[in-house]
Amino acid sequence: MFTTIHIPTAAAQASTSVLMIYTGGTLGMVYDRTGRHLVPFDFSQMNERLPELNRFDFQLTVVALDQPIDSSNVTPDHWLQWAHLIRGNYDRYDGFVILHGTDTMAYSASAMSFLLENLHKPVVFTGSQLPLGTVRTDARENLMTALEIASAKDAAGRPLVPEVSIYFHGLLLRGNRAKKVESVHFDAFQSENYPLLAEAGVTIDYNRSLILPYGDELPLRVAPVMDGRVAILKLFPGITRLVADSTVQMPGLRGLILETYGSGNAPTAGWFIETLRKAVNKGLFVFNVSQCVGGFVVQGRYETSRHLSEIGVLSGADITTEAAVTKMMYVLGKHLSDDETRRQLTTPLRGEMS
Repeated sequence: MFTTIHIPTAAAQASTSVLMIYTGGTLGMVYDRTGRHLVPFDFSQMNERLPELNRFDFQLTVVALDQPIDSSNVTPDHWLQWAHLIRGNYDRYDGFVILHGTDTMAYSASAMSFLLENLHKPVVFTGSQLPLGTVRTDARENLMTALEIASAKDAAGRPLVPEVSIYFHGLLLRGNRAKKVESVHFDAFQSENYPLLAEAGVTIDYNRSLILPYGDELPLRVAPVMDGRVAILKLFPGITRLVADSTVQMPGLRGLILETYGSGNAPTAGWFIETLRKAVNKGLFVFNVSQCVGGFVVQGRYETSRHLSEIGVLSGADITTEAAVTKMMYVLGKHLSDDETRRQLTTPLRGEMS
């Protein structure tokens, strides 16, 4: 399922080492000899394509999926597989880089931030908008800088960024705060509700006070399961009872992400409130997340959100939809009491919400 490739660098005996995991995506594609078709990149030829690798002062190993996956096909099973791969190699490497398609990268980075409990090493996601072999590709810079960040240490020899992050187009973002906002420009990701962890120009400038602290070196643990019985209900003007009921009443549903307007506002129609009330009373966990890219859910600020608080809908504060979905899968997978589930959903676990 995986192929392991040791990449020769100038620092073959260096004490620092990085494991790069290729899951799929545009960055790992090149044009064939005809110049018309994209084919998976042969990572054993990395030094030929990227001679700059020879100047790195750390050891580099690549683990590539034998069958790369389009990020549109990523599932929680893939997240668990990658998390266990990192766990199995955790003691051998100082940092990890995951090459991933951009479409669902924010979901995957969020999921990994929750799955990797007690993480104190860098896990940097990156990808590209153009394949490695094109003339104006963004793949080269994204890859090189992500590798440098994954290997960076402070004066005490500790990782500079001991958390899950996304590096793209000069910006290092917290993984569970990022969102894809562009499909045709290189600046594909942004983090509207949390500042940059670092910015790469001539130098990489780290915002040390904003990065999660190194913490106690507890053993890395991977959560055993994610509960996929989660759905999203996006509100829109004219939403009907049929649409709301068919979502909320799905058999086996345990968690619902309610994408509301502005600071957490929703219709006050009696049927809508009653639909949610019945669902919450039956044990459904409803998480209120704003549709806005930036902003904060404040239930009760307006009349149109006060009713949500009264019936037990949980405020997601400034969490992204991507982080809300994966956090709910993670927390529900722990099979906690209802009170503890509500507490963990509304409490920052990995810096995903304020």
